[in-house]
Amino acid sequence: MQFRIFPSPAPFTPRPLIPGWQAILHFGIPEKALEHFFLILRPGDFSPETGLISDQSPPLDGGLIPYKTLDLQRLTNFFQQHLPMKTTQLSVLLIWLMSGGLWAQEPSPESFYDPSTLQQIEIRFPQENWRYFLDSLAYNGEELLPGTVTINGQTFENAGVRYRTGRVFTPGEKRHSLFIQLDYQDKSSRYAGHGSLILSQALRDPSMVREVLGFEIARRYMPAPLANYAWVSVNGEPYGLFVNVEPVDDAFLERHFGSAEGALFQPNPEAGNYTLPGCKSRIFGSLQHDALPECYLNNFHALQNENWEALIHLTDVLNNQPQNITDVLDVDRTLWMLAFNNVLVNLRSYTGGPSINYYLYQKPGGSFVPILGDLNLAFGSYKNIGEGSDLKLKDLINLDPLLHHDNPDKPLISHLMQNPWHKKVYLSHLRTILHDFFLNDRYLERAKELQAFIREHFAQDPHQRYSLDDLDKSLDKTIGKRSKIPGLAELMDKRSRFLKKHPQLTVFPPEIVTVDVQRRQQFSAQPVQTFNITAQVDKFPKKVTLYYRLGGSGNFRETPMLDDGKHNDGAPDDGIFGAIIIPDAGQQTIEYFIIAENAALVNFSPPNYMWERYQTSLEALNK
Repeated sequence: MQFRIFPSPAPFTPRPLIPGWQAILHFGIPEKALEHFFLILRPGDFSPETGLISDQSPPLDGGLIPYKTLDLQRLTNFFQQHLPMKTTQLSVLLIWLMSGGLWAQEPSPESFYDPSTLQQIEIRFPQENWRYFLDSLAYNGEELLPGTVTINGQTFENAGVRYRTGRVFTPGEKRHSLFIQLDYQDKSSRYAGHGSLILSQALRDPSMVREVLGFEIARRYMPAPLANYAWVSVNGEPYGLFVNVEPVDDAFLERHFGSAEGALFQPNPEAGNYTLPGCKSRIFGSLQHDALPECYLNNFHALQNENWEALIHLTDVLNNQPQNITDVLDVDRTLWMLAFNNVLVNLRSYTGGPSINYYLYQKPGGSFVPILGDLNLAFGSYKNIGEGSDLKLKDLINLDPLLHHDNPDKPLISHLMQNPWHKKVYLSHLRTILHDFFLNDRYLERAKELQAFIREHFAQDPHQRYSLDDLDKSLDKTIGKRSKIPGLAELMDKRSRFLKKHPQLTVFPPEIVTVDVQRRQQFSAQPVQTFNITAQVDKFPKKVTLYYRLGGSGNFRETPMLDDGKHNDGAPDDGIFGAIIIPDAGQQTIEYFIIAENAALVNFSPPNYMWERYQTSLEALNK
């Protein structure tokens, strides 16, 4: 069975979908919209032989049958009984009458980037010497070569393709990362919500898991792209196995921040090639403050909705008014990114040298938040920290968790680390990542799972830079005589032990044992009108803070939780801390999390507070 989809009177290539009536659900059509759908069938599709109509049935009006008039049970039975028979050929066309064309549900980002699936991407160019054209375009700029792209059976005419190479482009090579713009000519073209694809060749990653694994770890703590694998062919010939990385674009921003209307910047990796008069030299995306606005035009690319004044203001506050940094920067997510870079030795980032390969997004009317860039050089594949020559394996293992804490050329690290609270939070985030993924070898188990999934496809890749033997050894051994790319376990096993024993991380954080909120007492006629929240905290807490917001939206407020016997916390100094929140008029719900700190570290409850918080309502407390 085939569904033929017509966006206009002119048809294009049909693609196979799910057989049977359930295919209409596969399209994701809202139930309330089904009345606007019709089935169009060839005259011979409904006949007495099929059992769907009788000899006395009136003739079909042009083959058009309203959805509401269909006997769905009989139609379902017909599909199930007759479609497997070769003698039955049924073509169903779904027309979206309200929009004047046809509409089929796109896969969700989570399904398209599901790492347990391999995406199939076919590219066709009219030119036989397409490599020459792509080489020429890459050598001369970032223009796109028009072509037809088919993703898992769905075809996009007039897409645009170019190499995604940057400074590593070498003409004549058989394999390059690809950027595919699906909406190159038709701005409505989308797949999984995105108008473009990023296909990484996993340069300098013989394990081919650095990106998928790295982003999986990152997403536990911060907004980060999804990633999985894709098999790519060009003009009918295999091009190879690639890492399919979600682009940081409007769809990504909308999903994570609720809006894509803010400004998005990315450091310019070529900024060091020249310096404008009056500007600091080779500062890239370090966020050092420059006096002249034109200096920022060299150091950053404005990817959308440019707001240079806001970026300049960010650097001014960071360097000259760091006490006000929370007004212009999401400090907690910044600290998560910096901790991630350090633990995973991700030095092709802000943390390494130069400070590139990340994004800055300014939420509309709000603060900037950093977003990770490419991760194929994480886990020590890139070895320079901006000072001296490349680091040896031993240096990577023993990389200081407070790297750049006193380096004025890295103000995003040095100025944040000057604040004792920010330093505590950073070290606690670093410790969390270490315990969640590395001291328990969770990362290694996942790396082995990913390699087992791609191994067969890796072996079939005709243009792979590394051998199957390299893949098999890439977790435990250094690969490459010149590049010397460390094995993931070779690096992280020893690095995990180094960090665990580091003086900054040997202190235990406070332990938040229980969190509770007072409910109406049984048989009491007195309703609960305030949120009385308590937490039992051990391991010598110095301070406990409640972060909350009412009504489920807006910024979080903070208030101290006290162990003084006056905040529904029991007896004084009993280890139970309390806070009383009086809701604003009309507010019935609260969302909250708790942070406890001692002399060296902090702890959070719930641990995954970035995505999950405690919630309750006055209605629930009074049941």
